[in-house]
Amino acid sequence: MATLTKNPNVNKWVDEMIALTKPDKVVWIDGSDEQLEALRDEAVSTGEMIRLNQEKLPGCLYHRTNPNDVARVEDRTFICTRTKEDAGPTNNWMDPKEMYAMLTPMYDGVMKGRTMYVIPYSMGPIGSPLAKVGVEVTDSIYVVLNMDIMTRVGVKAFENLGDTSDDFVRGLHARADIDPEKRYIVQFPEDNTIWSINSGYGGNVLLGKKCFALRIASFQGKNEGWMAEHMLILGVEKPDGEIKYITAAFPSACGKTNLAMLIPPKCYTEAGYKVWTVGDDIAWLKQGDDGKLYAINPENGFFGVAPGTNEKSNPNALHTAMKNSIFTNVAIDNSQNTVWWEKLDKNPPVDATEWKGAKVNGPEYIAQCNTLAHPNSRFTAPAENCPCISKEFNNPQGVPISAMIFGGRRASTTPLVYQSLDWVHGTYVGSAVSSETTAAAAGAVGVLRHDPMAMKPFIGYNVGDYWQHWLDMGKKLGDNAPKIFNVNWFKQDENGNFIWPGFGDNMRVLDWIIKRCEGKVDAVETAIGYLPKPEDINLTGIEDEVTPEIMDKLLKVDKDLWTKEIAEMRRYYKEDIADKGGRIPKELWEQLDRIEANLNK
Repeated sequence: MATLTKNPNVNKWVDEMIALTKPDKVVWIDGSDEQLEALRDEAVSTGEMIRLNQEKLPGCLYHRTNPNDVARVEDRTFICTRTKEDAGPTNNWMDPKEMYAMLTPMYDGVMKGRTMYVIPYSMGPIGSPLAKVGVEVTDSIYVVLNMDIMTRVGVKAFENLGDTSDDFVRGLHARADIDPEKRYIVQFPEDNTIWSINSGYGGNVLLGKKCFALRIASFQGKNEGWMAEHMLILGVEKPDGEIKYITAAFPSACGKTNLAMLIPPKCYTEAGYKVWTVGDDIAWLKQGDDGKLYAINPENGFFGVAPGTNEKSNPNALHTAMKNSIFTNVAIDNSQNTVWWEKLDKNPPVDATEWKGAKVNGPEYIAQCNTLAHPNSRFTAPAENCPCISKEFNNPQGVPISAMIFGGRRASTTPLVYQSLDWVHGTYVGSAVSSETTAAAAGAVGVLRHDPMAMKPFIGYNVGDYWQHWLDMGKKLGDNAPKIFNVNWFKQDENGNFIWPGFGDNMRVLDWIIKRCEGKVDAVETAIGYLPKPEDINLTGIEDEVTPEIMDKLLKVDKDLWTKEIAEMRRYYKEDIADKGGRIPKELWEQLDRIEANLNK
């Protein structure tokens, strides 16, 4: 059997995985168009995938997963470090020896009668000093074809590794029986290893994504002095052609992809402003030779949530998915062999196949309160399709970051935007990221869900040590550190209506943030940070919607609400983190004292 590399570490590990799983056949994925097209044909011939209307959706395929296997499974996801303390309170933990002992029999012979595909891939541009190599073995063509979109797959991926290095992430995936009771997504950070079994769904099986690019990479970043963050990367091009780059982290349902692909309002586009997408989900950040912080998007595609994506909410994402993409668990419009999902348009197909595979009458089915597409249905689309993809997307050095933004969904406490007082305070602001639950989530509405740095499910080690790593990076960057901001697009009036228009109008806030980074606008120092002067937010074209009274509400810092916020953060730090083994840096406790003292001045 021909391998694609002379690297003995790779070949030895692959041989061990073959001996364990006992596939009938082994195929190394070289990344060639011919090989990938043959795999597409095979997946269509076996019924694993469906070829969609090639005139309307050229190169697009459809796949449905088992109905018990439609999302990431946080309760079945483990970080197996040698000590429980190193995994910390935000992760499920098991001793690595025990986990290997439990899982190894489940993998023994699991690929008999099946083909093992060996996928070498690069996270980040080939040749980039920030890129890392992974090898995933899997028995799923769906995984191969998705990994080809999401990463840089094939023999070229080994260029960064060379013939002797052992610095690659080992990923073992087997579909097994898709049994939810035996489903495990396990990271072994100290071994550079990921094992996934009994799932066939996206984030559980595309091991380059959250498993490697965040859980393993955050651990690598701590040890090697860089950062792996759940952040979009965008560039704002000004009329003079200068581009300023920003990263931003938001919990789910807070408009992350929409911001990454933002289309500015008319008053900005007419003046010559443009927004460019570098990444919509993950940023790897490293200090450059000039002392500044540079970011790459380690991925090569977008794994987007389909429902809610439409011509109004995110035309760039919609157009990105219209060719050479894979749709998972959306509905099929049988009359045209195209795809449909909720809020794509107001015309559900009459003759539809819903996401589980049943042929139904679309409108009647929806009227019975069922959805045609699963709420977490997805499109996997190549980044190169994106109409606003940055020309720096493949720059091996990355892009220099001027500002970092945190945000959540808060009805009242948090203003539209404020700047942290300094990097340490900004790290505190990131640790305090939270969202109030909406009606879409099970349980009570308005309950605060803490999601530090929007990374809670993805930190591959102790959350307290992760915050310490942020503080250490700030010291290392010194005066070159990006400015840190917090935004809240979701402030409400007394009737529960959003008072900021959001979407493209968020450009107005980005504009103020960039001017702050350039020292071009002043700010008002408050107890919680620097707030805009109302006249410094450009409201051209929305003056009737955002009146001076509404602007005052958007920028208000309510002392009583913030006193409660600090009390809640003290409780969270103590009960949810420190009491459960999270090693919280003293500088963060001091930030609580600092804000509280400011509030009482």
